[in-house]
Amino acid sequence: MTTLLEIKSSVLRQVQVCPSFRRRPEGEPGSTGTDPQEPAAGAWKPGDGVEFFAQMRLILKKGEGRQGLPCPEVLLRSGVPAPAEPVDPNRGLRVLTQEEVEMLYEEALYTVLYRAGTMGPDQVDDQETLLGYLQQVFGTSPEEHAEAIERVKKAKAPIYALKVSVVRAKNLLAKDPNGFSDPYCMLGILPASGAPREPGSHKEQRFSFRKGSKRGGPLPAKCIQVTEVKSSTLNPVWKENFLFEIEDVSMDQLHLDIWDHDDDVSLVEACRKLNEVIGLKGMSRYDGGTLVSPRHRACSLATWASRWWLPRDHRWEPTASPRYFKQIVKSARANGTAGPTDDHTDDFLGCLNIPIREVPVAGEDRWFKLEPRSSASRVQGDCQLVLKLITTQRDTAMSRRGRSGFLSYMLLLGRLLQFEHRPEERNSSSWRGELSGPAATVLCLHGAQNNLSALQLAVLHWEVSSRHHQTCTLDYGYLLGLLEDMQAHWEEASSLPQEQEKSLADSFSAFCEFGLQLLGQLRDYFPATNSTAVYRLELLLKCLSKMQVFQPSFEICPFEAELNMDIAAALKRGNREWYDRLLNTKSPHEQPGPQRLAGLVELADAVYEDLQACYGIYASLFHSIAEIDFFTLTFRQLERLVAEEAWVLTEELSPKMSLEVASGLFELYLTLADIQRFWSSIPGCDSRSLALAGIHAPFLPAVKLWLQVLRDQSRWRLQGAVDVDTDLCEATLFYTELLRKKVDTQPGPAGEAVSEPLCVVLNNVELLRKAAGQVLRGLAWPEAPSALEGGLPRPLLSCTQALDEDLQQEVHTVTAHLTSKMVADIRKYVQHISLSPDSIQNEEAVAPLLKYLDEKLALLNASLVKENLSRVLEALWELLLQTILQALGANLDVSADFYGRFHFTLEALVNFFHAEGQGLPLESLRDGSYKRLEEELRLHQCSTRECIEQYYLDKLKQRSLEQNRFGRLSVRCHYEAAEQRLVVEVLHAADLPALDANGLSDPFVIVELGPPHLFPLVRSQRTQVKSRTLHPVYDELFYFSVPAEACRRRGACVLFTVMDHDWLSTNDFAGEAALGLGSIGGITRPQVGGSTRARQPVTLQLRRPRAQVRSALRMLEGRSSKEAQEFVKRLKELEKCMEADP
Repeated sequence: MTTLLEIKSSVLRQVQVCPSFRRRPEGEPGSTGTDPQEPAAGAWKPGDGVEFFAQMRLILKKGEGRQGLPCPEVLLRSGVPAPAEPVDPNRGLRVLTQEEVEMLYEEALYTVLYRAGTMGPDQVDDQETLLGYLQQVFGTSPEEHAEAIERVKKAKAPIYALKVSVVRAKNLLAKDPNGFSDPYCMLGILPASGAPREPGSHKEQRFSFRKGSKRGGPLPAKCIQVTEVKSSTLNPVWKENFLFEIEDVSMDQLHLDIWDHDDDVSLVEACRKLNEVIGLKGMSRYDGGTLVSPRHRACSLATWASRWWLPRDHRWEPTASPRYFKQIVKSARANGTAGPTDDHTDDFLGCLNIPIREVPVAGEDRWFKLEPRSSASRVQGDCQLVLKLITTQRDTAMSRRGRSGFLSYMLLLGRLLQFEHRPEERNSSSWRGELSGPAATVLCLHGAQNNLSALQLAVLHWEVSSRHHQTCTLDYGYLLGLLEDMQAHWEEASSLPQEQEKSLADSFSAFCEFGLQLLGQLRDYFPATNSTAVYRLELLLKCLSKMQVFQPSFEICPFEAELNMDIAAALKRGNREWYDRLLNTKSPHEQPGPQRLAGLVELADAVYEDLQACYGIYASLFHSIAEIDFFTLTFRQLERLVAEEAWVLTEELSPKMSLEVASGLFELYLTLADIQRFWSSIPGCDSRSLALAGIHAPFLPAVKLWLQVLRDQSRWRLQGAVDVDTDLCEATLFYTELLRKKVDTQPGPAGEAVSEPLCVVLNNVELLRKAAGQVLRGLAWPEAPSALEGGLPRPLLSCTQALDEDLQQEVHTVTAHLTSKMVADIRKYVQHISLSPDSIQNEEAVAPLLKYLDEKLALLNASLVKENLSRVLEALWELLLQTILQALGANLDVSADFYGRFHFTLEALVNFFHAEGQGLPLESLRDGSYKRLEEELRLHQCSTRECIEQYYLDKLKQRSLEQNRFGRLSVRCHYEAAEQRLVVEVLHAADLPALDANGLSDPFVIVELGPPHLFPLVRSQRTQVKSRTLHPVYDELFYFSVPAEACRRRGACVLFTVMDHDWLSTNDFAGEAALGLGSIGGITRPQVGGSTRARQPVTLQLRRPRAQVRSALRMLEGRSSKEAQEFVKRLKELEKCMEADP
């Protein structure tokens, strides 16, 4: 048998020429010959069969791993670092000249030395630390560093300005009778000492004036600006922007008042009129107050402010401290109106005083709590301000040469990024842009001082990082985060200047080109077996997809076409390059045909594995992110290329067919079939349009030769296994029969029921059966012209089915033979249970049987394969059930304890054979004979009346096996409580079976109530006979005087029996139906109004009594009690009445 096991599935491939093996006549030539046929010319000799079958095992093992669609968890086998991506110094950041480096160094030092504002908790506040860090970044010597610092210190200090956005206020006091206020803001810059000064680009440009007789000395002031008035609200929203020049960062402070506007005069118009009466009386308190229009005001910030801040109609530049803001407004209104000023007094709502030095370096967006002017003032609420301290003039070489802050920040960020991210460090490709404290601080200072917006900073970080990534790989998650940050700010801010937008578009184009280059080499840089590389691919695709979101916002479009089209084109180029590289390596055209064939087999295997990776890993990524059907694109391209190569090679090798060439072509054929089968297994894919469709034709000569060699080799192997000369498949069956007979003739140990040699025979037959089916199905081509079920040609399919049936029959024969040796022992142990006295416990009575089964099943478990063990267990289970049924039939009318013991035995056997899920499933154990046995045991344990009730309950539960096979009966039933009677109306029947020779019937209906002990005084009634019809109409009423309590009892029903009346012979039974009385009207709830005929009819399906109904009747027939015998007698009398003439 060992020799047979070695050949496995290959031994049965010749069955396509043998449609039936078991039924061949014994006298047919070749059935009992002793001389083996000689192998075909050119075939391997018998001694070489080991090599032949070893090669076939490898081919079949390769096919076994290609069953079903690939699973991503199986493909992703490695979590090692991803392959290094290519770097190109020419694609990175521009290399700076020495002069540019020196100017950038000066710019960075200037930023640190002239910083202003408060440093955040995550920023480096020590100036020496920042300067030392810049020395390391630019690689200067201590002397050069000191000289550079001295030069910067001698430069002019920058001019600072404060950007203020008055956003909104909330919870203000209500000053108007309507419960609201009309708030507006006045804000300006004041020194901490309270001595205001007028702004100017230089001190010599300032002017001063005196207050008048009551106050002496100059009162210079800074700009005071006013927001719009928001009417009738306690939560105003302004969103107005202002710019204030700062002369002393350490001393100046921002002052803001919120007032309630109390007249209809426009404050701005009043201020304009006040500006027209300069020098009149009443101006001494704030002499020289002026109003200037922004276009006339000589301020170095005018141009800058016009770009970033909303222009105000007028800006008020008085010479007053905060306590005079209200007087200024009142005077302006008084000069602009005809009425008295006292009638239009604005109410104070709160103020803010914010020192400039406390403004954070990075700016802040914050809610400030409003403060009172004095202890007597009552204020409430908060005001949201956005503050940012910037520089408007910088004395650096870059500024003098007109280099924008945008450009200088880009160069500085690139320099710091190259210093912070060193490619020689470990895991540098996973760097996510984590800058050191000094680097982040320098960039924050420079961005704030150059007034770069959040959008501009996001754009700069993307441009520099994406360029740097192309020379020193970064984490794609970091780059994706930069794009998301830029998208968020893009939606909030206005568009970029054209120059900056063009720079961003160039960076997008460069990164797209770089990404497409990587996708063209997908298999090299993102192998499907590497989970880390696949995750990097996912992030790269998300980056490319995210960039396409910006396309509608660009005036200068960075993409020549849709990005997904570019990606698809790159993938196609990459597929072709990968295939050509593989072809030139494995099967170059310069080699001879046989050598190219071996390489082409390897190429086809590589293509199949690549397609598995495409489907299991890449396809979902490209579809969900880039909306590209990567698998279809790749499959059709590679399938066409490999099909063209196979066509050419098979045409070249056909005239030179040899056994070696045939074997190689057969292996190539199986791989190509696997490729086409893989496509067909995907839902919605049609393989008829593939280039591989019909390619099996040129392989037919090679397959034919290979099968002939296989047939010869199998014959020689079978000769050595069973020592007979016969057809291979016939010998296989004959071999199993010989082994079984040999085991039967050998004397075994005394009392041994389970034969281990017979178990070996059973295992051998099962192994041959499974292997034969698997190998024969593996020969199928999916799109062969004669393909049927499973893709098998008709001869091969019929041969496979015949062989499988024969081997299945042999398996069942051996299984039955094996269990038959245990019949006597099982009967003995079952008889022991039936004869055990009632004094013995159930467990003790069943123990010998369970012990016997445990010993035998332990031997079977050790000797049989899983499939055969299940078969033996099923056969043994059926044997036990039939033995117990026989024991019950031999013991009638015994005590209830007898049946209780067997019921305990049955449940113990169920648990034994189920073995906590390791044995037979409960569904199969509790089916078939088990149901019959369980029903008989249950009925045996019931009383006579319970059996009678069960008889009627079974009729109620019974359902028609075949819809409308025996027809339908329509009835109406209800209970009249006042009359204490049951009303039954038989309406009509339909589709009754034809029981007469003329194709019709003469039906009538018998109506009776049951069970009899519930209705002892009620007799059955019946309708008239309706001649020659299968659709009789009766419309007859029947009354039964019965109490409602009896109708509610268990099993209470009305039984309708339809009979065919015969004049010359006994009546024929047509069908019956039962209707439970517990659910009819009047029993469950009282009937309210309406006649009997107005109620809805009930349609009952007629049927014939089934096994469970007859089993209850048989149980009653076997009982000797008077009630049981009277019930059986009554049923027989009813049957006679059915046969009598109505």
